[in-house]
Amino acid sequence: MKRILQVAGFVSVFFLGLLILNYYILHTLSNLFVLPVNGYFYLLVVLSALFYPVAAVLERILSDRLSGIFYTLAASWVGVSFFLLWGIVIYQILGLFYELPTMLAGAVIVSSTALVSGFSIYNAFWLKIKEFSLPLPGLSREMRVVQLSDVHLGPIRNHSFLGDVVAKCNRLNPDVVFITGDLFDGSSQIDERIIKALNQFKSPVFFTPGNHDYFQGLSEVCNAISLTPIQLLRNKVVQFGELQVVGVDYSYHSGYLKNTLDELEIDKNKPTILLYHLPDDFDVARAAGVDLQLSGHTHQGQFFPFNFLVKLRFPYLGGFYNNGSSFLHVSPGTGTWGPPMRWGSRCEVTLLLLKPI
Repeated sequence: MKRILQVAGFVSVFFLGLLILNYYILHTLSNLFVLPVNGYFYLLVVLSALFYPVAAVLERILSDRLSGIFYTLAASWVGVSFFLLWGIVIYQILGLFYELPTMLAGAVIVSSTALVSGFSIYNAFWLKIKEFSLPLPGLSREMRVVQLSDVHLGPIRNHSFLGDVVAKCNRLNPDVVFITGDLFDGSSQIDERIIKALNQFKSPVFFTPGNHDYFQGLSEVCNAISLTPIQLLRNKVVQFGELQVVGVDYSYHSGYLKNTLDELEIDKNKPTILLYHLPDDFDVARAAGVDLQLSGHTHQGQFFPFNFLVKLRFPYLGGFYNNGSSFLHVSPGTGTWGPPMRWGSRCEVTLLLLKPI
C-alpha cells in the first residue's frame, strides 16, 4: 500500500507539473496567434498533459509495437514542450525592450522549435565512438576497455539499437566491456530480443546497476542478466587479468560509497577500476585505492539548457577528471532517457586505452 501511495503521489505531482507547463505554452501561443481560449483549448491542455503519463502506463503494461510508438511520441512531446518554453521565455524577455509583432513572434517560436527538435532527435540516434588514453600503474601491457553507460533499453532504445551498440563494441575488439548502470530504462517489460542481443558481445562484460535498473525491478534485471554471460557486480571485487574491478550498487544515501568500499577487501597495490553509476565521491574512491572510477548518470545534461541545471548537482558533468594519479570518467551516456533528443551532447561508446607506466 505504501509503495502504491508513493507511485500515485509521484504521478500526481508529475501530471500537475506537465499541466502547468502545457497550459503556459498553449495559452501563450493562443494569444500570439489570436486563437480562442475556450473549452476545446482546455481539453487540449489536459490531453497534452496526460500524453506522457498515459503512454508510460500503457507501455509498462503492454510493451508492444503500438504502445512503443505512442510512448516515443509522448516522450518527444515533452522535449518539444521544453524547447517551446525556452522560445516563449526569450520572446517575453525581448518584449520588455522591444515591441514585437505577435503573429511573427509565434511563427518564429514554432518554426525554430521544429528545427531544434528535429536536429536534437536526429543527433540522438548517432552513436559517437570516443577514444581516450591514460596511464594506469601496475599494468604490464596496454588494455582496451570499452565503457557503456545509460543505455536505457526500453521502447525507444530497443533491441535494434542495442544490436548496433554491441556491433560497434565488437569492432573495437576490447579486452573488456564495463556497463556503469541504467542498462534498462524501467519503462517497459524486458524483451527477449534484448537478451539475445546481449549475448552477442565477444568480450567479457561487467555490469553494475543504476537507478533505472531499480525502476525496472532489480529482480527482473538480475534474471535477465543471468541468461547472458554478463557478470553482475553488486558491492563486489573481482580480478580480471591484472585489473582489480570493483562494482558498487547505486544509492543516493550519503556515505554509501565510502561505507561499501570500507567493507570490501581492496588491494591498493593492484591497478583498480571502480564501476559506480553516480559521478560522486571521487575523493572517497581515490582514498580507497581506486585508480580509475567509471560513472555515468548525468547524460551530460542531454539537451540544452539542462546541462547547466544538472551541473549544479553533479559538478563532474561529463568527460575526464583527475585527482593526482587517480582518474574519473563520466560517460555522457550511450542512449537517452525520456525525450530521444541530444543538443549539446552526444550518445557515446567510450574506448579507453589503459597504458602501463
